[in-house]
Amino acid sequence: MVADAQSKGTSNSGNASNSGKQKSTEQLVKISGLNKAEDKKAPGAFRTISEVASELDVAQHVLRFWETKFNQIKPLKRGGGRRYYRPEDVALLKHIHFLLYSAGYTIKGVQKLFKGQSKHQIIANLIEQGSIEAQPQNHIYTDKAEESASAAQAPQRTCLSNKQRSILEAMLGELQEMRNIIKPD
Repeated sequence: MVADAQSKGTSNSGNASNSGKQKSTEQLVKISGLNKAEDKKAPGAFRTISEVASELDVAQHVLRFWETKFNQIKPLKRGGGRRYYRPEDVALLKHIHFLLYSAGYTIKGVQKLFKGQSKHQIIANLIEQGSIEAQPQNHIYTDKAEESASAAQAPQRTCLSNKQRSILEAMLGELQEMRNIIKPD
């Protein structure tokens, strides 16, 4: 079938370029009436393994394999072992996909790059490098010292009242004190 041939990256002419493959995939999505996962869900929504696999154009077993090789990837698992990937997991998987498929790294090479770094540190580095865009939910990945300094300098852009802001700032201070008690620098 033509649809099967196009989904496998071949065309009737025999030589399909990458842009041709992308076009045929987009055409199949339009023809089938299916939208990509990002069209259906909010940017901060969790994604299933099938949605992430479709977005990255890899098989689901590849994502499961990457989970065993990269300890930074820990999707939320629900009943029956169903995996739900957080937005930061998806961003990390996209970066791993880029490193493996486009930059020419091996799995061991990517493991060496990530060695000793948490998922949050890797995401923060990607945001700093401009490899990915910072989203509102990604503000938790910034360095705490930078966050405090930028919060003091940044203009207030929220719709919180002064009372709400002071309550939240007090709570944040208490949480930071608790964190320092539990895990001193």
